[in-house]
Amino acid sequence: MIVGTAGHIDHGKTTLVRALTGVDTDRLPEEKKRGISIELGYAFLDIPADGQRIGFIDVPGHERLVHTMLAGATGIAHALLLVAADDGVMPQTREHLAVLSLLGLTRGAVVITKCDRADAERLAALRGEIAALLAGSGLAEAPVFEVSAPTGQGLAALREHLAAAAQAHAAARDGAAERGQAFRMAIDRAFSLDGVGTVVTGTAHAGRVHVGEELALAPDGRGRRARVRSLHAQNQAVEAAQAGQRCAANLVGLSKDEIERGQWLCEPAVALATERLDARLRLWPGEAKALRSGTPVHVHLGARAVLGSVALLEGDQLQPGAEALVQLLLREPVGAWRGDRVVLRDASASRTLAGGVVLDPFAPTRYRRTPERLAELAALQAAEPAQRLQTLLQAAPLGLDLARFARAEGLRREALPEIAAALRVEEGEAAWALSEAAAAQLADKLLAALSDFHARQPDELGPEAARLRRLTAPRLPEPLWRALLARLREQGRLALRGAFVHLPEHGVRLSAAEQRIAQKVAPQLAQAGFEGAWARDLARDSAEPEPLMRTTLARLAQQGEVHQVVKDLYYDLGHMRRLAATAREIAARSEGQVLAAAFRDATGLGRKRAIQILEYFDRVGLLRRVGDVHKLRSESNLFAAETRA
Repeated sequence: MIVGTAGHIDHGKTTLVRALTGVDTDRLPEEKKRGISIELGYAFLDIPADGQRIGFIDVPGHERLVHTMLAGATGIAHALLLVAADDGVMPQTREHLAVLSLLGLTRGAVVITKCDRADAERLAALRGEIAALLAGSGLAEAPVFEVSAPTGQGLAALREHLAAAAQAHAAARDGAAERGQAFRMAIDRAFSLDGVGTVVTGTAHAGRVHVGEELALAPDGRGRRARVRSLHAQNQAVEAAQAGQRCAANLVGLSKDEIERGQWLCEPAVALATERLDARLRLWPGEAKALRSGTPVHVHLGARAVLGSVALLEGDQLQPGAEALVQLLLREPVGAWRGDRVVLRDASASRTLAGGVVLDPFAPTRYRRTPERLAELAALQAAEPAQRLQTLLQAAPLGLDLARFARAEGLRREALPEIAAALRVEEGEAAWALSEAAAAQLADKLLAALSDFHARQPDELGPEAARLRRLTAPRLPEPLWRALLARLREQGRLALRGAFVHLPEHGVRLSAAEQRIAQKVAPQLAQAGFEGAWARDLARDSAEPEPLMRTTLARLAQQGEVHQVVKDLYYDLGHMRRLAATAREIAARSEGQVLAAAFRDATGLGRKRAIQILEYFDRVGLLRRVGDVHKLRSESNLFAAETRA
């Protein structure tokens, strides 16, 4: 568990940590000289009874160092708000309490320090002052301890409180780890050690990491990654570290100059960068005036602070003590995940204004206040990921991007909750789901479009699948479109022949002239082999009119008897199957990938023709293009009726 101190300057935060742990957290010469904390300090306390080790983050109390306090406070699980018995409640006591409350901290205690300098009457009055201060805050129910570091008064009781809190936190932390959160740590220091290399330190917010694993920086426009050579957690060498611990990671692959305070070190699958956040925001009750759209602010998230502005999504202004949905527009990218806490300070960074929770790190630039978008944000406020996912799915007429949901939630893909979906498709890193209601609505629209096509063009078998998609569901993700077609075919509600779609009861018959031409071209296409044959050459060799040849070949293509790879270039079904079998063989020995050069060499074709065929396989759904390679769709059974001779 990580414990953070908070309170006004010179109220004994560093002294209390030293009394509890024996460690002086003021490490900088200037801190020693001036007698105040300037940077974050760290110390640890062992609990012998259950083997727990508590980490302390000692934050500075000076009003000009609230940004540093925020960098440390964002990762703590338990707060100690210190109030000196002689001074009482001071300005930074109030602001630090506001920060803790706006960060959502509800676990903590108030420590009256220097109680040896006050009599019983003074302490009783101060308790009343503290109770009034805490009313309505996140620490309203926090216990109060009276402590004197020089005499040791109250330290034993405070240690017992912290030990019990650490035990409860460990149980909650283990439950969170079981939910499959990916590892991420907010970096607050980066340095280099002779003989060791680059070291970063920070507080682990989620997940677990092991020595040897690869991690990424976020945000990072260059996609840099590093391997974990060694780990320290809670100031001890370990093989694995987890959420709720102070961590130091020795990294291979990054220099300290490539790392900034405020970046995240996280699993590559959840590394993201965003300049727009949709959040639920609460304006601090002590504010004198309402918050309006366009207000410039400093946005604190994790250990990072960036400039930005607020756009209200509900109403025109936010009153003190009230909550509202907002979009935060940032001048620099940040790493953010659903559930992260944000704190806003005013443009001059002199006052804490508001705080809230991130709902969506992938906030839209348009249509951000529509009823549909507000419904999505309402769904994202549900308590559990499964609730959020299921509600979002029901409200997604064109399917839900599961990979994006997992990244936004900071979840490993395999940890996505089970949901009731009509279709669920995964292709490489992409994953999509479609609800039963949305699938039914799209199916009705698709079948109606097919019926209309047949009525208007009875002599054609049907439209190509790509054309039908443009007519009925142009914004439906292509993997879901193919899955929907396959589902309707399995249900017997439509038929697929090559690239063409038609209702089962609809068919076309060749005319006598077309049948004659079909018989003539069959041996010519068989003889053409992997090179295929051009329509004009087939017309010439068959002594048939070229327009009639093109019409006949188009009809045969609709029936799946021939395949048009590019305009006017045709293959018979037998050679198409052999070419597809070759692509499958290459993919089987190349981790599912088909490179143009490998396909060219295996078929004896020229590079141009090999690429044309691979691109045709992309279009019809046998392969899919990913960058410069073609990947086999494992679920596709196109051209699989026979193997290559």
